[in-house]
Amino acid sequence: MLLKHSGLLLFLLPLLAPAVVPAQTAITLDEYLNTTEITQARLSPDGSAAVIATESPDWKDNAYSDDLWLWSAKDGLRPLTHSGSEENPKWSPDGKWIAFVTDRALPGESAGGTPAANDASKSSRLWLIPAAGGEALPLYREKLSVHAFAWSPDGKTLYYSVEIPLTHSQQAAQKTEWKDVIRWREQLRGDVLLKQDVAPALAQDLAVKPPAQASEAKKDSVETGLPADATVLTKSAWSISEIAPSPGGSTLAFMTGPPHHRLENIADYEIFLVPAAGGEARQITHNEAIESGLRWAPDGRWLHFEVVAAGGSLEGKYRDVQGRLYRLDSATGKVERLGAEFDGSFGRFTLLPDGRELALGRKGLEQQVYLVHGAKATRLPGRPGSYTGLDAAAGSNAILLRFSTITKPTQVYLASDPLQPDKLTALTHFNPIFAERAQPAWQPFTWKSGDGRTIEGVLIFPPGKKGVKHLRMFTLIHGGPADSDGNSFGADWYDWATLAAARGWLVFRPNYRGSAGYGDDFMLEIAPHLVSKPGRDILAGVDALVKEGYADPSHLAVGGYSYGGYMTNWLITQTTEFRSAVTGAGAVEHAANWGNDDLTRDDAWYLGGRPWENPEIYLSEAALFRFDKVKTPTHLVQGGADVRVSYLEGVTLERALEALGIPHSFLVFPGEGHDLGKNPWHGYIKLRDELKWMEKYDVQ
Repeated sequence: MLLKHSGLLLFLLPLLAPAVVPAQTAITLDEYLNTTEITQARLSPDGSAAVIATESPDWKDNAYSDDLWLWSAKDGLRPLTHSGSEENPKWSPDGKWIAFVTDRALPGESAGGTPAANDASKSSRLWLIPAAGGEALPLYREKLSVHAFAWSPDGKTLYYSVEIPLTHSQQAAQKTEWKDVIRWREQLRGDVLLKQDVAPALAQDLAVKPPAQASEAKKDSVETGLPADATVLTKSAWSISEIAPSPGGSTLAFMTGPPHHRLENIADYEIFLVPAAGGEARQITHNEAIESGLRWAPDGRWLHFEVVAAGGSLEGKYRDVQGRLYRLDSATGKVERLGAEFDGSFGRFTLLPDGRELALGRKGLEQQVYLVHGAKATRLPGRPGSYTGLDAAAGSNAILLRFSTITKPTQVYLASDPLQPDKLTALTHFNPIFAERAQPAWQPFTWKSGDGRTIEGVLIFPPGKKGVKHLRMFTLIHGGPADSDGNSFGADWYDWATLAAARGWLVFRPNYRGSAGYGDDFMLEIAPHLVSKPGRDILAGVDALVKEGYADPSHLAVGGYSYGGYMTNWLITQTTEFRSAVTGAGAVEHAANWGNDDLTRDDAWYLGGRPWENPEIYLSEAALFRFDKVKTPTHLVQGGADVRVSYLEGVTLERALEALGIPHSFLVFPGEGHDLGKNPWHGYIKLRDELKWMEKYDVQ
């Protein structure tokens, strides 16, 4: 809970119980944004403990704090690390150690200088910490950032990938020839896949080597740019994003992506196999999809993976369909689709010790747990709400899940019986403040779009006003577009529906065409009319809510971020019924955005080709060329370093509003990418001023 007093900020630990307050007290903006988000949770091999990663705002240091917690049945939940930069924890096979990635400095190492200098000099190294307690130790000292890592099945080795480093002499030559010039593609390098025994690190050998040995290790590192204790298994022209050792330890599977991290060529995303002893890597997939979540079946033959929603398709040419599950025969390369009879969207999956597969499946407004066998997917007993973060223990039938509802914050739960995920033991109790504040009520809402298609969404009412008619209404549009809103918790600068409800707004969250969880056809119908078809779905929903008396037509507002910003920008060219609009990181045209966007291949699919292949659609689906119809006062925000939707799209939108004399405000957050993940004050100011903007124009 964040409290303001005499200009000072007072901080309480997220697990500290709040003071008892009247039931009808509305949650404040400070309280709302001082949440602890659970980013990962992994079960120990025997199922007796869990490591949990969280992210919370550090208002004093203008940053987010990423920490690890350890839960056990004996001791409950306790902090495991406290430097504020730990992520992606993974248990050793014996359950004694946890490896994680962190940018913390080594003893005697100076990050030095300004925050910008700190960012440039930091490296996300691989560290280890004993689960029983003790100090964390670095696996290596070189300034190499880990892209992916995995334990060997015997726990003696860590496999990891880093960008192919430059030697000392190569760095010097590059600086002499090119100074600070960026050679856009030419300077990109792929990854090297390494293996390194953990015994030296566990014995703190890196810190206490005899002088002669330390000198020799330093020499090797200068010549190769790699840790002297590491062995090169293979090199890749691509970045290596996932590593999965086979159960017997003889083979490694790994997943690639482009070094520039832009979705330009779908062939950059493939699965490879390489002997654990090292050698030439063999590509085993050739398709137009982005695979992820590599997991070996216990028999060591089948390699399971997923393709997330809007991640392409294995069944032909690239297209954005719902999330799907597959397994691949590592010997023959044959791929089988799993759970094909399920008409929702699959997300994360896990494998039980006996090889059975559990997966999260989104259908409509909820995400539940399914048992997947062949083409069938059987929904398991579940609580009303949404499950995320599924994880199974290697040597136990217990599973770990996260669960939430619109009004109940996400917590980590343990299910001792994997087939009964409705029977849960809570491991965490973060964000208790929400239970002490007035709760909104919600209900599903369906309507017909202009072409007769049934669309579903969510209505969130102000506390105590469910069923009340003629409320002022805020249409909050989700991003993606292959996302969806439903019965799950959200409380941040992006997902702030319940805060708007607490401020007296009826919040309408439409799952327009292109949203996941409603079948492949529903997703595919968005193309090539990327904004106009879902836009008409949304406008039809607003009209239906006005007609049914829920919404007061003279008090309407609209907003969204990312694709929700795209839609907001287009909607205000189609109607003047909204009194205000709040938009963020949304393009107003598609040609320049296709060139700037890191998902450029996806853009081209949605719009039926590249700009010169389908110029009419690029023109007709762009809000910019209809801005002479805009009358809505518009507040816009943009990350200054956004590569998903260029900051210049915001500049173009602001210039159009200025030229037309439309009341507007434009906030730019320096150094922020698309997710505004650097400084929590940026998200705070974004949300604070959006609420002010809506209030300002609602009363006029």
